[in-house]
Amino acid sequence: MIIFVMQADIQVIDDATGATALLDPVKRRVMDHLREPGSASSAAKALKLPRQRLGYHVKQLERAGLLKHVEDVRKGNCIERRLVATARRYVISPKAFGSAGSDLTRVRDKFSGAYLVALAGRSLAELGELRRGADAAGKKLSTLAVDSEVSFSSPATQAAFAEELAKSLAGLIAKYNEPDAEDHRTFRIVATAYPKPQGDEDDGHKDAND
Repeated sequence: MIIFVMQADIQVIDDATGATALLDPVKRRVMDHLREPGSASSAAKALKLPRQRLGYHVKQLERAGLLKHVEDVRKGNCIERRLVATARRYVISPKAFGSAGSDLTRVRDKFSGAYLVALAGRSLAELGELRRGADAAGKKLSTLAVDSEVSFSSPATQAAFAEELAKSLAGLIAKYNEPDAEDHRTFRIVATAYPKPQGDEDDGHKDAND
C-alpha cells in the first residue's frame, strides 16, 4: 500500500517551542531524514544515534508540530509508528521571540533598513496565521507577489523611479479600492526595495524541485 502524504512547501514557526526544536542540530538531522515517512528506529539506525536518544528528539518534534504521524506498520509482534516532517522548508516568525521579536510600531525611520526588516517580519507573521487558517478551512490562500530587479545609473534616477512607482501604485489603489462593497476583501500591499547582495545570481527558481 502506498501512503500519500501532504506536506506544506513552507511552514511558518511562530512559537518558542517550535523555534527551539528547529534550531537544534540533532533535531534538524532527524527532520532531514524524515522528509519521507519513516520510523524512529529506522532514523536511529540511519543517523547512528542511540534509539532512546532518537526517540526523545522525535517526541519533542511531534510536540512542536514539526513531525506528524502518518501510519502504523506491523512488524512481527511490534507496531512501528511512521512519521514525516510537516513541511519541506521552515521559517521562524518574529512572534516566536515574544517581546524580543521585531516590532514595526517601534521603528520610526520608515526609510531605514530596520523598518524594512520589521515590515518583512510583520508580513511573515501574518502570512503564517493566514496559512494556518486557510489550511484548517481547506481553502487556498489568495496572494500576489512580484519579484524583479532594476539597475539605476545614478541616485537621481533611483529617486525618480521611486516617485513614479509610488504614484502608479497610488493610482491603482484609488482605481480599484472598494472598501464599501458588500463582502469586500481587504489585501495588504507592501512594496519594498533594497540593494541586491553582491554575488547573488540565484533567480529564485534554481531550487524549485528541491
